[in-house]
Amino acid sequence: MQLEFFDVPSPCVGVCQSDEKGYCLGCMRSRDERQKWQAFDSDKKQKVIKLCIQRKKRKQNKASKDLIVKSEETSLEENETVQQPSLLDPPSKPVLAQSSDLDFGDFEL
Repeated sequence: MQLEFFDVPSPCVGVCQSDEKGYCLGCMRSRDERQKWQAFDSDKKQKVIKLCIQRKKRKQNKASKDLIVKSEETSLEENETVQQPSLLDPPSKPVLAQSSDLDFGDFEL
């Protein structure tokens, strides 16, 4: 192990609110990790910081996946409003434009 000249600083950013799993929204430490931070040695502190980085990445990945799922759900809901005609219904006749602006004078077969 390397010689440590400086103590590992706390990752606290001053947010101090917990998410639904109990991790701090600012530093991603658990309650136990926050309370025992001063008692941890440098090696344990570095491990906690690595865990916090992993937790933050997982949370960001989950948030981006949730955003993709929500956008897919809204696009599905929009598509549900358009109803596909039944195969048993008689075919509808196409509506042709009734315009007199058509000029076939230069048309040759």
